[in-house]
This record gives sequence, C-alpha cells and structure tokens, in this order.
Amino acid sequence: MTEANAVIASVSPIHVKVIKTLPSAYQIPDPLPWSQIAGPLAAAEDALARLDERLARSPVRDGWIARTHFSDAAAALWLEGELVHLDDLVLHDAGMDVRAPTHELTRAHAVLRTRRRIADAKPDWALSVAGLAGLRGRGEQGDREEERGNRNEEEDEVRDREDEDSEADAPERFRVAPADDRMADIFAAVDAAIAQADRTLAGETTDRRPKRPERDPLVYDLDWDEDERLDAWRAVVDQTRNLPPALATAIAADAWHALEPLQHAPWLGRLLAAALLRARGKARSHLPCLHDGLKAIPRERRRPRDAASRLAVQLEAIAAAAEAGLKDHDRWQTARTLLARKLAGRRSTSRLPALIDYVLARPIVSAGMIAQELRITPRAAQDLVGELGLREATGRDRYRAWGVL
Repeated sequence: MTEANAVIASVSPIHVKVIKTLPSAYQIPDPLPWSQIAGPLAAAEDALARLDERLARSPVRDGWIARTHFSDAAAALWLEGELVHLDDLVLHDAGMDVRAPTHELTRAHAVLRTRRRIADAKPDWALSVAGLAGLRGRGEQGDREEERGNRNEEEDEVRDREDEDSEADAPERFRVAPADDRMADIFAAVDAAIAQADRTLAGETTDRRPKRPERDPLVYDLDWDEDERLDAWRAVVDQTRNLPPALATAIAADAWHALEPLQHAPWLGRLLAAALLRARGKARSHLPCLHDGLKAIPRERRRPRDAASRLAVQLEAIAAAAEAGLKDHDRWQTARTLLARKLAGRRSTSRLPALIDYVLARPIVSAGMIAQELRITPRAAQDLVGELGLREATGRDRYRAWGVL
C-alpha cells in the first residue's frame, strides 16, 4: 500500500484548463501601410464622391436606390456560396412567389429589409446602441410597452378618482335582485371569471419587458458572447474617427469578419460599414452596395493573409461598387429618357408615367405587380406594357415579366 501511494505521489497532477471562446483581438495596423493603401483609398474616395454627387440631382435616384437594394441583397448571399435569383427575390418581396420560397431566398429577403431599414433611417442610427439593438432583433419594444403601460395606469387612476368623486355626489344606484338562485349562481360565475381575468392581466403586466428566449444549443453556440464581440467591434470603429471615411469603412468591414460578432448574420457587417459611410457624410444620397463591390473582386484575392492587403481589397471593393453604380445610373437614366419620349400626346391622367417610375424601381415587373401598384386590372397592365414596348425578361407564356436593362 505504501508503494502504491509513493507511485501516485510521484505522478504530477494535470491541470485542467477551461477554455472559453473569446473573440480574437483585432488590431488596426500601426503604422498604417500607406504605401499599399494610398492608391486604392484615393480611388475609392473619388468614386464615392462622383456617384453621390450624380445621385443627388438625378431624376432616377429613387429607382436606382430601390433596384440596388435587390442586387446587393442577392450579392450578400452569393458571397456566402448561396445562389438567389434576382427575379425570385423581387417576386417574393411583392408577395407573388411562383414557387415555395427557399431558405436562401428568405435570408436574402431579410438582407433586403435590413438595407431598406438602414437607408430610410437617419445616417447615424444604424451604428447607435438603439440601432444595433433593433437590427439584431432586440429593440426597445419593451421600454415602449412599459411607458405605454405606465401611461395607461395613470389614465386609469385619474378615471377612478373621477368616478369616486361622481359616485360620492350621486344617489345610490338602483340594484336589481336576481330572480332566483340559478341566476345568482350564473352572476357569481361571471364575477369569478372576471376576477380571474383581472388577476391574470395583473400578473402579465407586472413585468412588461419582453423576456429573452433561451437559445437552442443545436442552433447557437452558447459560449459565443455576441455582446462582448459587438462591443469589441464598436471599439475598433471608435478608433477610426480620425481616419478618412473610406479607410474607416474598410477597417470596420475587415474587423467584422475577424471578430464575427453575430453567429447567423455575417452580412450585417457590410451593411453597417455602408452606414458608416453615410454617417461620415461620404454617401449622403445613397447607401453603398459593398456586397456588390466585393463580388466584383476575384475570389482568390478576397481574403489575403496580411492586414495591408486585406484593407487594400476592401478599398478596391468600395471603388468597384461606386463605379458599377455610376454605370447602372447612366444606363437607367438613358432608358428613362427613351421611355419618356412615348409620353408625348398622352392625357394628364395617363398611368404611363407612373409605370415608367415603377419599372425603373424594380429589376423585373409582372402584370400582377403592375396591377397592384397602379390599382388597375392585369389586362390593363399588359396593355400599358405593350404601349411602352418593354423588354420581356422571361420568354414564357405562362409567366411573363418585363424589365429595363
């Protein structure tokens, strides 16, 4: 026994180290590799400025913005290896699917809704605490409901005091006695049900703040601290306040990819980076399409190892998105000019001008979409399409759709 104890004592204990999944620290290169990023930075800043200035006074600005929302949402899924057809996304957004929506199509529609929400809000909303909470699905709805509940309680108290004052001055109410014992039992049951409902409502309103549902460990990594990772990303963004807007956007996009704050929304990082350009005043008239820009970069060049090359690629993606936006703007403006020539001699109540604006705001349109937008019949929609001479996009008799290049 003594020999066994000696053997056990001679064995050194193995220290068990508990490993917690933490976000990898992201460090901005210090000093910045200006020799490698100066050229792409100048090109990105110049292209963004030209596009934003062109859109500021453009008659097709609203249509350009609406169309690029669709293309950037489809590009976001394309970068993740998922193919989403632009036609299916447009029809799904209009609620006129020709087939059951796939999981990829549903995710692309989520990107589309998020882009619209960011574009319609104030420039600095998406990067604020309330904006990030709303985009993550943890908005201030609980606080609003609590304020609404407190306001209703105050109104109820005022109403009760007024009722008490009026009852003190009013004569005693006339009470009708039940006709028999059966009616008394019915009234008692009704009173008990009302009291139970009041107690249930009182229990529900004691804690008006919505509770955060527990996450399924099969879907979410429970050790993945999204709040901590998001705070680390925001700290990186705060360090870029004195840098040029395009360079700050490139750093924000690269930091999001390195930190991965959200498990199931990697596409949100580029939307927030685009919102950073709006907040810094570089893109006042539009929300840049950074997914489309990165899609234009060859796959083998998208994720280099060194930080300087990664920033250069991000800047090239910003410039590519702006240049593609300029080409699309000029092409759609030319198409609008050609279509507007067919309005000569039309009545002032004609629906053709509204149809032109709607066609320029969607990659494709169907007869049902036109009928729903213009509040006409599908047959009348097809007649308007024939008068404009729009290009048919599908080539099928069963399902026809038209669009502008």
